Amino acid sequence: MNFPAFPVALALAMGIAVGGMVSAYAQGAADPVVARVNGAEIRQSDLELAEADIGSSLPPSAPEARREALLTYLIDIAIIAKAAEDQKLTQAPGFERRAAFARQKVLMESLLEQETRKAVTEPAMRQLYDDSVKANKPQAEVRARHILVESEDQAKEVVRKLKAGGDFAALAKSESKDPGSADGGDLGYFTKDQMVAEFADAAFKLEKDAISDPVKTQFGWHVIKVEDKREKAVPPFEQVKNEIATYLTRKAQAELVGKLRDEAKIERLTQKPDAPAEPQKKN
Repeated sequence: MNFPAFPVALALAMGIAVGGMVSAYAQGAADPVVARVNGAEIRQSDLELAEADIGSSLPPSAPEARREALLTYLIDIAIIAKAAEDQKLTQAPGFERRAAFARQKVLMESLLEQETRKAVTEPAMRQLYDDSVKANKPQAEVRARHILVESEDQAKEVVRKLKAGGDFAALAKSESKDPGSADGGDLGYFTKDQMVAEFADAAFKLEKDAISDPVKTQFGWHVIKVEDKREKAVPPFEQVKNEIATYLTRKAQAELVGKLRDEAKIERLTQKPDAPAEPQKKN
């Protein structure tokens, strides 16, 4: 199903996916403590943050093993961070700037998540689905078999054998040079835009059970048999729900970032790179 186009580059640049957002804000009132490190608490919500941070890099495992891996990750962060504080690394050059950058990034993600919660609702998804169904005309599909040969004379001979009562699938297996010949030349269902123009034009003009005259394409000479015609079925809402949610997420984020860019005063101060030092001459 095709949805309306919009500039997605802004949202894609943020690298934020629908699934990660949902896990970040879909928390209940209960947020139990799951561990303590030197008295500092680690809560269930911290596990969800860890999942969003490194979950995609973890190998497939049972839920308990995955939870243990995430908890170990959080414990390691806590003990290493405490060691860094003890060594006064918060006073190291560049620390404050890196901390400010991390804070800005979290604020950015929080605002984008908020926009997503407002945009990705069941009514909004249903409305987009209904509008898309109305806007997209049903596409015709045909199911066809073909036999592919090198020359027109070979194709004409195939047509002669078929008119004499030859079985199309059997001839495809014995005569066709196409990789699909083992399946009797069966191409399954396809829309017109899925095939090269010459082949598609010939196939869609044929009636059901009709066999074409030889058709030339860049691949060689084809003999085509149309076995069925139908309109492509519209996928049900549940099948495309995730695709719709992703579309609405990116649209909301792109519109927000675009609006904020338009309102902001942005100055790009381009500096020329320093010239490379000239090599010293040897005496």
